[in-house]
Amino acid sequence: MLRLDRLTRRFGGHVAVDDVSFEVGDGQLVGFVGGNGAGKTTTMRMVMGVLQASAGEVRWNDAPVTAIDRREFGYMPEERGLYPKQPVLEQVAYLAQLHGVSAHDARERGTALLDRFGLADRAKDKLEALSLGNQQRVQIVAAVIARPKMLVLDEPFSGLDPGAVDDMVALLREFTSTGTPVLFSSHQLDLVERLCDRIVILSRGRVVADGVADELRRSGPLRHRLVTGNDAGWVRDLGWLDVIDVGGDTAVVQLAAAEDTDRLLTEALRRGSVRELAEIVPSVADIYREVTA
Repeated sequence: MLRLDRLTRRFGGHVAVDDVSFEVGDGQLVGFVGGNGAGKTTTMRMVMGVLQASAGEVRWNDAPVTAIDRREFGYMPEERGLYPKQPVLEQVAYLAQLHGVSAHDARERGTALLDRFGLADRAKDKLEALSLGNQQRVQIVAAVIARPKMLVLDEPFSGLDPGAVDDMVALLREFTSTGTPVLFSSHQLDLVERLCDRIVILSRGRVVADGVADELRRSGPLRHRLVTGNDAGWVRDLGWLDVIDVGGDTAVVQLAAAEDTDRLLTEALRRGSVRELAEIVPSVADIYREVTA
């Protein structure tokens, strides 16, 4: 298990990461989201030891993380770190050997992973000869080839086509199924919502939301859509709810308590027919916009 405990990073007078704490449990896929400059990449670099924390600590299995621990982490940086003029298989196999994998096993694993991502016929090509999407695939292979005990991936889905996204998802699921914690950042909130066991939202260097997707959705305001058989403008006269929007026969309202749903339904039926009264469950994107505003 990975745990960040009040992690802080300052650059002069600027606080880029401010007292950040969260966990990535064994077998969990945790999505790390936030706008540009929110502090995601800086946080990940501190996890990997690329940057030193100004305060707080990174813990691995309930002890301060060490350089030896980090040797068993798989890392995909925001700025891709492969060599453009080196053959693809040669360099991913070399990176695996740096993690202690034998030369034979490194080439065997590299070949299998490249084949999995549709790149078996490009194994001898220089990286710079590949499209940006295929270079991203190779970067993923480099991150996982040593079968790490922890994965830290900065925007791993960037530039991937839908087929490659599916392949990547299947690969990450294989790691989590064996207990490997996975932390990845992404701006694709719909993908994060669909995939993740847990979501951490960062804004201006601070954690503003942390929980499973359903918890985050349910933590927002209680809103309902009401569709009546006539003009719904009368909801504006009810002082015990907030009217978000009214248009013709449809109103979106915010209730103070769950029991007010029955109260609203009773009032609507008193005034005519009701075609729909449904709770509006916000998406993670909706929650993100609210907590980062």
